[in-house]
Amino acid sequence: MMETLLSADEPPAYGLEHERGGSAFFIVCDHAGALIPRRLNGLGLSARDLERHIAYDIGAAGVARRLADLLDACAVLQTYSRLVIDCNRPIGAPGSIAAISESTRVPGNQAVSAADAQRREREVFRPYHDRIRELLDARAAGARPTLLVCMHSFTPVFLEKERPWHAAVLYNRDGRLARALLRILRRDPALTVGENEPYAVGDASDYAVPEYGEKRGIPHVEIEIRQDLIADETGQREWAERLAAALEESAESL
Repeated sequence: MMETLLSADEPPAYGLEHERGGSAFFIVCDHAGALIPRRLNGLGLSARDLERHIAYDIGAAGVARRLADLLDACAVLQTYSRLVIDCNRPIGAPGSIAAISESTRVPGNQAVSAADAQRREREVFRPYHDRIRELLDARAAGARPTLLVCMHSFTPVFLEKERPWHAAVLYNRDGRLARALLRILRRDPALTVGENEPYAVGDASDYAVPEYGEKRGIPHVEIEIRQDLIADETGQREWAERLAAALEESAESL
């Protein structure tokens, strides 16, 4: 029998909110969870490390779920840590299975065998993305309009450099939805909103935007929020409310 990564009593690779939501918005959260399959023994990291941003996007899941509630939008959220396999990286790309995250060595990722990498892909990466594809295919078959929102968060300090942005709007070739959202968010003088910073989207480094936005011709945006602003429920609620209003206004402008 083929050895499996996940035991029968461990959670599935994704969570689903508002599967039959009536909104045009469709939300994905690639780095929602911080779980490590038991067979990987915590990847050799401490419990404290697995609570840091290296393991998941702090606060992103809470914002994604509240945003889905406010918009009545379907949302798909990854359960397992990006240190197991990064669901926003093409398979085999640098960082897909990170040996070092920021400046932290990941012991369990130092000598990953081909079989282990395939198990991570088969049981964590593929089920999550297969479900996203199924849902998007069903929407297309039913001629339902779709606007893709990729929800992420970023650490306030990276490699000892402070980041001044409260949030960021990312896109690659197609900036229809992203630029509309950027204009609306920047109307608030209290906010500093980055455009393709601190990150930029590219074919070699990203998966969701190229695969589901650009290849399908779906208007899309990747949203990054600074983690200290959404580390608790109050911040998550405030940002979800801000984004829900801004996204709805952005959609009207398309």
